[in-house]
Amino acid sequence: MRYLLIYFLALIRIGNVFSQDLIVADIFTDNMVLQQETKVPVWGTAQPGSKVVVTPSWERKSYTAMAGNDSRWRVSVGTPPAGGPFTLEISGRRKIVLRNVYSGEVWLASGQSNMSMPLKGYFCQPVTDSREAILSSGNRHIHFINIPPMAAYRPLENFGATWTVASPATAADCSAVGWFFASFLQNQLHVPVGIINSSYGGSNVEAWMTAESCQADTAIVVPPEGNETSEWINNVPTVLFNGMINPVAGYGIRGMIWYQGESNVFDVTRYAPRFSALVKGWRKIWDQGDFPFYYAQIAPYNYQEWNFFTPEFPEISAYVREAQLSCASEIPNAGMAVLLDIGDPHQIHPPRKKEAGERLGLLALSKTYGIKGFEAESPQYDRMEVDGNKAVIHFKNQFNGLTGYGKRLDLFEIAGENKVFVKAQAYIDGEKGTVVVSSTLVEKPVAVRYAFKNYVQAELFGTGGLPVSSFRTDKWK
Repeated sequence: MRYLLIYFLALIRIGNVFSQDLIVADIFTDNMVLQQETKVPVWGTAQPGSKVVVTPSWERKSYTAMAGNDSRWRVSVGTPPAGGPFTLEISGRRKIVLRNVYSGEVWLASGQSNMSMPLKGYFCQPVTDSREAILSSGNRHIHFINIPPMAAYRPLENFGATWTVASPATAADCSAVGWFFASFLQNQLHVPVGIINSSYGGSNVEAWMTAESCQADTAIVVPPEGNETSEWINNVPTVLFNGMINPVAGYGIRGMIWYQGESNVFDVTRYAPRFSALVKGWRKIWDQGDFPFYYAQIAPYNYQEWNFFTPEFPEISAYVREAQLSCASEIPNAGMAVLLDIGDPHQIHPPRKKEAGERLGLLALSKTYGIKGFEAESPQYDRMEVDGNKAVIHFKNQFNGLTGYGKRLDLFEIAGENKVFVKAQAYIDGEKGTVVVSSTLVEKPVAVRYAFKNYVQAELFGTGGLPVSSFRTDKWK
């Protein structure tokens, strides 16, 4: 009911545009972080034909716009190097002053429940190291805003939330993955960091796609536009984009982090192209080019009860991870954080969110901020060659070779032409950075699989500690 109230208040606000002189979009509030050293859009509504003047305190310059016939106005404001606090004054026939504004690094965080899971955890579901993170959150210059969960059959403009300064009293409500990501960046870059959290538990990828992206896929049925809204229609195509992304679309960001995929286990063959279409559609809406897009691969979990609906994919989680792995090379300026070592067989919300956030942070430090000299990406399966009765697995993206930390490799399987996989013996060739796989039961290897199960604990890592994703060399059913 709270979210319905927010929606109807937003409708009232829109309806009063002509009786109010000036409104700034909800994403612009006290305590916000603006993307540093660029031009960021500021927008809102005012009476048609009226002049709006935006004046930032960091420069002796004002920016002017005229409200159009549809009441909308928009300006691009230059932002300074990281710092603050500043003020931003928006003037028309009345004046709005936004205070405690900072310039820094802004990231949009989205996905389903593993992204929305707050630092304090869900009820009876913990987040590892959360207490320490909460208690050390003060004076960190990390600000966040949680977009209220809202699904809608037409694009919304407002949402009714405000930016929050992280402190022990407030940080518990920040997305845990978003927090650890922001904290990691802040520790390395020493600038204010802003996190826009727009995530919704149980949501599938189609709900986050734009209508244009959905229409390119004939298998997706886009609902007709209407005024209906609910907090329970989170798996209808376009509705979460309409309710939770459209109101913030265009806000100046450095890039985006994403953690989603569990709700798409029932249609794994279509996940990769739809995920790619989502990214393309959002980048088009933002009009910032191919901004960085980093995402978490879903963690292992015992999906056996879910396999009742997908008997053709007996290890359903592994197929989703495979689809996500393929997107890392298909989506420009993207990267994937592998979480094969942090899963929980009984909990789809693994408590180790710190690893997820920091691994996304490693991608950002390396790919976006140009910091080098460390392992930022997991080694990735490249190709297989056959040497007699052995299969030699080659990996790309190696920083300093592979390791099993002295433990035996037990998660490799091998098959011959009969397509029957058996447990394999495997070892790391430390001179070549390959894994050699064989079995006395397979004379002529044809295919190898690694950790291709619903629930596993990773055993193969880069020497920097990042796990190798599960993979298979075959395309058999």
